[in-house]
Amino acid sequence: MRSPYYINEPAAISFSGGRTSAYMLYKILEAHDGKLPDDVKVTFANTGKELEATYDFIRNCAENWDVDIVWLEYQGRKKLDMPKVVNHATAARNGEPFAELIESKGFLPNGVMRFCTQELKIIPIEKYMGGDFLTVVGIRADEPRRVVKQRAKPDYLVPLADDGVTVETVRDFWGKQNFGLDLPMMPNGVSNMSNCDLCFLKGMRIKMSIVRERPDLADWWITQEAKINGRFHKDNPSYSEMKVIASDQGQLFDFDDESIPCFCGD
Repeated sequence: MRSPYYINEPAAISFSGGRTSAYMLYKILEAHDGKLPDDVKVTFANTGKELEATYDFIRNCAENWDVDIVWLEYQGRKKLDMPKVVNHATAARNGEPFAELIESKGFLPNGVMRFCTQELKIIPIEKYMGGDFLTVVGIRADEPRRVVKQRAKPDYLVPLADDGVTVETVRDFWGKQNFGLDLPMMPNGVSNMSNCDLCFLKGMRIKMSIVRERPDLADWWITQEAKINGRFHKDNPSYSEMKVIASDQGQLFDFDDESIPCFCGD
């Protein structure tokens, strides 16, 4: 039976910069004897709000596995014919693509209108690829709701789910490698700090834990809310309030919610 990681038509391997999507990339390379077909591209869509460790990890995957990873950035509505192609050295580090998108829209993305995912990630990849292609996403078998959603799309592949991969599989793999993602990992094998640093779709408890550890990360989000005079999440405190709550006194607050998954993945 053919490997679920073998790809025989044009495809974009969506690489979020997390451990799971990197494991998927490794398995896809393994299925192709280390060299991808010319019409299969590995794409990383940068919002400018990833952490430096994520950027280093992406570079290290490319170097250690001898694979080209194409870094893409949104560069404004008037330039959407093609995204900007950048690299580790030139990629935005201060949320510039995301801020430009918010300014062009005139309002903030939210749980109902998640236009940031569409315009910062999905559309740039589509524009770069052109024509018809498959999108390969790193969703594990232990993420059943996300698996069902992606399998419903005729042009999406979920090889990790097809292979029965769980978070334990990914954790065990990275425990044996000579490099990894330098972000703290929780006992369940995932990191609160991965992907878009203080994404409004993350649960309030997770956001608060991040702000307590890195209060500086809240500043960009505070600036965007102030510019628009609004909130990313109407049912949560503003990011400015989060920074206050995250003080020692903030330990008294208890938030029991969960993150909302998006295209960014792990």
